Amino acid sequence: MLRRMKAGMDDQAVARRVLDHIANGTTDLGEQVWREPVANYRNPDRLQAELERVLRRCPTPFCPSAALPEPGSFVAREAAGVPLVVVRGTDGRVRGFRNACRHRGMQVASGTGCVRAFICRYHGWTYNLEGRLRHIPHEAGFPGFDKEAHPLVPVTASECMGLVFVTQDEPALEGDPLGGLDRLIAADQRLFATAERDFDVNWKIFLESFIEGYHIKSTHPESFLPYGFDNLNVIDLFGRNSRVTYPFKRIRKLAQVPPAERRVDGLLTYVYHLFPNVLVTVLSRHTNIVVLEPLAVDRTRQFTYTLTNGGGDDPAALAEAKRDAEFVGNTGALEDRAVVEAIQRGLASGGNSHFTFGRYESAIVHFHQTLAAALA
Repeated sequence: MLRRMKAGMDDQAVARRVLDHIANGTTDLGEQVWREPVANYRNPDRLQAELERVLRRCPTPFCPSAALPEPGSFVAREAAGVPLVVVRGTDGRVRGFRNACRHRGMQVASGTGCVRAFICRYHGWTYNLEGRLRHIPHEAGFPGFDKEAHPLVPVTASECMGLVFVTQDEPALEGDPLGGLDRLIAADQRLFATAERDFDVNWKIFLESFIEGYHIKSTHPESFLPYGFDNLNVIDLFGRNSRVTYPFKRIRKLAQVPPAERRVDGLLTYVYHLFPNVLVTVLSRHTNIVVLEPLAVDRTRQFTYTLTNGGGDDPAALAEAKRDAEFVGNTGALEDRAVVEAIQRGLASGGNSHFTFGRYESAIVHFHQTLAAALA
């Protein structure tokens, strides 16, 4: 049975549920089957509605707090098709801005880095870390121009549980973006890698591949299946979000451990889906924050931030995290990419009017229900 309460999400409860499934040959089941029209993956008007009415109005993780470790640290990229920059100010606060100079619209930042101010490289207009316009070269050429009335245009930015959230447009979608979750990214997790890649696939098809374990045996027979289970998952729903638990076979040893003493580190993978387009995958030794940015109906840009699972600046923890990340990136990720891009190509076949998501794919059903409600 699917759990919608946070009480069912602690490690000991998850271990008990997994062990019960192993003993009984069962898995978590959703309450219904969902039929999603294929047209919703191919229609540019539908994608535009998703961008304007959901991705730009939903408080959405933009990057981990660890990507902004000190005053002046910034991350600049496009989110939902809009160039943004987030920066940590001298007061320690994180702020977000539309990435465009108020003179001629030149982007004032690119990529990542650490600065004292944002200086437009077109004409040198300069903004402080709070976004205020502080310097105009040859200012006499702009008589009567009010610098205070022309700061970088802000977007709502906040930090929660180790993530920086951005909301671009109002009115924002109501509700707690983390659905009452009480832990996610800890203060001692260190960012050690970032990556950016484009995929020839609709963002929702890509997202769906992360949040169901029904495909493990057929898609990952030599990479994940020898260590895990086929179609054995624990699924929790919290607010607009979900978490899918992928247990490893070695979790069986917890059957001999008193329930209150069970620890699941290294015995399973948690995959959190933070609505609408962000995934947090907690693996044995590292955590990935994956942002799926739609570029077109058939193209997605993936931003990945990779962190240790703790240990602060301990070199051993960093080395373990790097080894773990290399294995995952060189195996399952490549297999999943081949599958989702083949699905995208198959859309043109006309073979399906709908995709059918069954009771084993309940996190995907929850996603589509939530997306439809937000669009409505």
